[in-house]
Amino acid sequence: MDEEINIIDSNTRNEKIKNFFIKYKNLLASFIVSIIVIIVTFFIFKEYKDNKKTQISNLYNSTIIGYSKTNQENTTKDLIKLIKAKDTTYSPLALYFIIDNSLITDQNRVNNLFDIVIDKVSLDKEIKNLIIYKKALFNADQINENELLKILSPIINSESVWKTHALYLVAEYFFANNEMEKSKDFFNQIIILENVNREIKVEAQKRLNRDLGE
Repeated sequence: MDEEINIIDSNTRNEKIKNFFIKYKNLLASFIVSIIVIIVTFFIFKEYKDNKKTQISNLYNSTIIGYSKTNQENTTKDLIKLIKAKDTTYSPLALYFIIDNSLITDQNRVNNLFDIVIDKVSLDKEIKNLIIYKKALFNADQINENELLKILSPIINSESVWKTHALYLVAEYFFANNEMEKSKDFFNQIIILENVNREIKVEAQKRLNRDLGE
């Protein structure tokens, strides 16, 4: 008797499963197709990104290798193109090359390129902070204190590893402009930091002892 009941239950279960697939076959087919499309799209997109990365890498390498004083204009155009590609590796490198070789003398143009890299490229947080610091360093001799502090505020108001460098740059800025109390304040901020660059802390203490009366 029990065996017959089990057979009936099994047949009922199989019939329910069969009816389920018959009833929802179109929905299941659509689901399977959707999964296949998603997988295929993922691999196509990945291949596209890999190919694009390779193209950007090749352009950067050929541009740098082919650089000379006689082709600065073409080099600059290619490097700007790389910056606008918003690549996490080669956009910053292209910007550094422009600055290191003084390929663009217009400060506003360089700052616009800085802003593209800082605001538009998906960078690691500390890499972005480094580029912000470099922007401040690039502008320090030509801007007022409010502009300098505005550039550096994302670093100064954080726990970034570049905070010490930012504070030191501002302290030296005020020292060079003979604003000793402001300079002293920023050097002291370095001294009391817990996570501080040791070399910069030593230099800050030297400046305080030697030139600021502490």
